[in-house]
Formats: sequence, C-alpha cells, structure tokens
Amino acid sequence: MEEINLKRQELENIYGKISPFEFKNKLIELAKTSNQKSTRTLLDAGRGNPNWVASTPREAFFTFGHFAITESRFSWDNGDLTGMPKKTGIYDRFCTFIDKNSSMSGINTLKEIVDYGINDLNFDADSFVHELTDAIIGDNYPFPDRMLTHIEKIVKEYLKAEMKYDLEKGGNFNVFAVEGATAAMCYIFDSLIANNLLLKGDKIAIMTPVFTPYLEIPHLPRYEFEVVYISADEVDENNEHTWQCSNAELEKLADKDIKALFVVNPSNPPSVAISDNSVSKIVDIVNNHNQNLMIISDDVYGTFVHGFKSLMASLPYNTIGTYSYSKYFGVTGWRLGTIALHENNVFDKLIKELPYSIRKRTNRRYADMNPIPENVPFIDRIVADSRQVALNHTAGLSTPQQVQMAFFSAFTLIDKKNEYKHKTMEICYNRKKLLFDSLGLTMNHNPNNACYYTEFDLLRWAEKNYGIEFANYLENNYKPVDILFDLAEDSSIVLLGGGGFAGPEWSIRISLANLYDEDYTTIGTALKRILEGYVSKWRNNL
Repeated sequence: MEEINLKRQELENIYGKISPFEFKNKLIELAKTSNQKSTRTLLDAGRGNPNWVASTPREAFFTFGHFAITESRFSWDNGDLTGMPKKTGIYDRFCTFIDKNSSMSGINTLKEIVDYGINDLNFDADSFVHELTDAIIGDNYPFPDRMLTHIEKIVKEYLKAEMKYDLEKGGNFNVFAVEGATAAMCYIFDSLIANNLLLKGDKIAIMTPVFTPYLEIPHLPRYEFEVVYISADEVDENNEHTWQCSNAELEKLADKDIKALFVVNPSNPPSVAISDNSVSKIVDIVNNHNQNLMIISDDVYGTFVHGFKSLMASLPYNTIGTYSYSKYFGVTGWRLGTIALHENNVFDKLIKELPYSIRKRTNRRYADMNPIPENVPFIDRIVADSRQVALNHTAGLSTPQQVQMAFFSAFTLIDKKNEYKHKTMEICYNRKKLLFDSLGLTMNHNPNNACYYTEFDLLRWAEKNYGIEFANYLENNYKPVDILFDLAEDSSIVLLGGGGFAGPEWSIRISLANLYDEDYTTIGTALKRILEGYVSKWRNNL
C-alpha cells in the first residue's frame, strides 16, 4: 500500500508537466504493479496502434518477393550471390510465375495490382514490373529520390481517392514518400525554418485539441514560435462538445501575422473531421484576409470518415498535405507516409518574395543541387533538407517500403466496393458503441466522427447527469489524474488525460483501435463504477 501511495504522489506531481504519452508509461508501471496482485489483464487504451492488419496486400507483397528473387537468380546465379533484375521480358516472366504459382497466398491480388497499373494507369508492362522488382529487392538507392516513378503515380491515385486532392482545382501535385507522418512533421518544420518561411519567434496557429507533438515542437529552443490556439469550443443544443471550432475562434486566422496553421484533420483525440461550414469559413478567411497563410494538414484519420475531404482539396494553393498509412492498414511498424504539395503553391511564392539577402543565403544552401538554386521547388528542398542537403543523392524512403506503400494503395483502389474500408469503420464504430453502452450514454450520430478515439469530458458528464453541484464537488475535491490513477490501480486500465492534448482539462482520451471489442465494455464498466463512487461520496457529504 505504501508503494502505491508513493506512486500516486509521484503521478500527481508530474501530471501536466510531461507529455501524456510519457505519463501513460508511468500509469502502465502502476497498472502492472496492481495487476500482479490479481488475475486482471492490463488494458492499455492510451495508444493509437490498431490491433488489425491489412493481410491481403501483405500476402501479395511477400509473394512478389519470391518472384523478385527468381528474377535475381535469372540475371546471375552464383549460389548465395545473385544479380540485379533485368528489365527486358520481365512482364512475361511475371505472368509465367503467376500461372505456375496459383496456390500461393496473395497471388490473385498481386496480379490485380499489376493489371491495375498496366490497364488503368497505362504503365508500360516491363517498366512497371521491373521498378517493383528492383525496388522490393532494394539493390539501388531510391531514384528519383523523392519517390519512384510508377509508385508515385499509384500513391497519387490513392490520395486523390481517399483525401480528395483535386487536380482540377489545384493542378498537379507531387509526393514525397517518408517514414510515416512523424517524419513528415520533422521534415516540414525543419524546411520551413531552413528556407526562412518561418523564423524563430514567428506567430503560428494550431487547431486544438491536437496530437501533442504539435504542441511541443513549436516551443523547442530551435523554434520558440508564438502560438495562437484555435480551440474546438463549439457545443450543441445539449451542451455537448461538437469538437468544431466556432467562427470566433476561426476568425483568429485573419491575423496576417499568423504565418502558418497546423491542423490534424480528423482531430486527435476527438477524431472528428472539420465540418463543411468550418472549412468554408477557413477558405473565406484565407482568400479574403490571409492569402499567404501556410497550412500543414495531417490527415492520417481521414480514411475513417465517409466522404472525407482534406483541407488540401479546398485550399490546394496554401496547403501541404501529410498522410500516414499506419492506422488504416495496421502498419505502424513499416513507417509509411507521404508529404504532398501542388506545383503551384504559396510556399514557392513566398520563397521567391524573400529579401535578396535571405534568398542569397538559401541559394547557397541548395547550390549543389541546381545551377539555378532559386528554381528548386519547396518540396524538393524538403527532400534535400531531410538529408542535410549534402546527402541529397542518398535521400528517399527505402524502396521495399515504397513497394509496400504502392501495394496498400493499389489494394484500396481495386476494392471497388470499399469492403476493407467498411470493415475498419465498423470496428471503430462498434467499439465506441460498446463503450458508450457500458457507460450508460447515448451515442449521437455524427457523420464527421472517425470513431478512432473518443474524448470523454468528465465534468460535462457530471453536470449533465447529476447537476452543477456535483460537477463543482468533483472539480474542487479531485484532480483529473485521480480518475486515471484509480482506473490503473483498481482495474489495470490505462487511459490518457485530454488536457495534455490541449483539450478540456477534465477530459480523457480512449483509443478505440488497439483493444478487442469486449475490452471496451470492461473499460466503460470500470469507469462508470469509479465515477459512481465519486457520486456516492458526494451524496454522503450532502
């Protein structure tokens, strides 16, 4: 008991002072200590790693690896040492491989993926199959370094289909394959600084609640940005959070001193997409009041919302779109993500408008890439900056990773009935319903809700169910960390506090992706029991 009390005091002292993800690790230690004294299973609903995997495109990937090795031996076979795949006639040899190995897992999907590239995207058969084969072997540096040619075209089709990137509205866009959205964040922040598009101390805006690194990075000594928070403060007629920003909050973006807007859409943790009305308001503000606003939109959860449309679709000139395959395909370990930018964009415009003395300095940075460094577009500067420019010739995502990215993308594009999409959406929706049912809550229909996470505001629950007096009692006598501590100690359940995401202080974040269905009933039941315990204590004090 003394050990538990010491841990509780430690948790109270550090709550709100460290990242909620680091705090979660402390809760896991507590939950494990408590778990050792019971037969309970530790339930960690604090992490967004899904517990499903897209198996079919993986089967196609690994089966294709067998073909690639046969091609390597076809080129040069010296036992353990074999050669680089040859292009001439490779498609015919691929068709022979398909015919001879009809029972291999994923073989039909593999054929459909290759057929899609040839028939739908008009790829030259030998060129396409050779690019995939050489890439999965991984025997060459990525070239082009930004992304392999055929693979980029497939990924662009995927982003157009899922993120609604709009060629008619924004013109052509280019894609940089990166090691997940995490790498995308780091690369973009660094290149904005390297190109003097943002300077230390500049004013930026962040839409909140938001994934915590977006809150933490701007305050690092390298950046020290002045941050304006655009809060999702809107509530509905039942005084429930809609997780949308009011017009008053969005109007902060009219301030021309705000140089950049960072947004996760759908949000994390509420996982609610920006509404059409809010998008229209943002478009109006940018077009009429802050035309040079740079927007960085992280759209990783977009595939979980029917008809999702990225801000890059509505404001293609102003927006860099980032995306990660991690959540949708259960592929966090692969590190697969994209940075996308239209060729006609505000970033290149602002670089050209920099004072000559600054342009001269940045020109020296990229002089070894191009005899006219001013002509290097911003997205290619991001690629170069990712390898400190000097190592640009070895930049780029590993080629086997790019093949897996292409297979995931093509798998989705050939799934005309969206069967995989519906399965992932159904998983998240059902788990949220199980959680809400066990809490005794009604789950409202919200077409913008991805249901990947849910953010539960305990004070609003307290006021709605037991009145303002109980809400005041809870706030005056307890701390948000008490709920998290009790769940970990009493039930071996680990959740995250929403305050660490710049959400309501008394909210908690529950991942709906990483545990099994029945676990959400367990979590809801345990949370309800703890909350009812607080209600009993309040009533006893009346």
